[in-house]
Amino acid sequence: MKKAVILYQSKTGITEKFGKEISKYLAGKGIETQAMAVSGYKEGVTDQADYVFIGCWTAGFMLLFQHPDFAWKQFAHKLPRLPGKKAALFTTYKIATGSMFKSMKKHLLDKDIQISAELRSKKGNLTEENIAALEMFLAD
Repeated sequence: MKKAVILYQSKTGITEKFGKEISKYLAGKGIETQAMAVSGYKEGVTDQADYVFIGCWTAGFMLLFQHPDFAWKQFAHKLPRLPGKKAALFTTYKIATGSMFKSMKKHLLDKDIQISAELRSKKGNLTEENIAALEMFLAD
């Protein structure tokens, strides 16, 4: 059975909701899932995972300079290298994601991680676009 770990940093609960929606969708596909806040991350959590989803809320100015918050950056720094893991990034936002994914990737450069999908949600719900992206992600 395939396994997925969904790690998220949430400020208001919307990103947590989105992470849990992703987890629920994957579980419906027969994938064993574990969703947790980055504050609960412990070394070894990703060891047996086939898929790793890493998410946070969009901080920054309305459309410019989007970036992960400090807690997510600290988490990304302590995250081990993830060779052979297929990964997806996800974020929630108020107006637009702007440069959010580019900024997240910058903090994950040394993790040897294959990022194959980017998911975004305004209200923490899976959209048809997200479902299509997840289907492509799982099909690869």
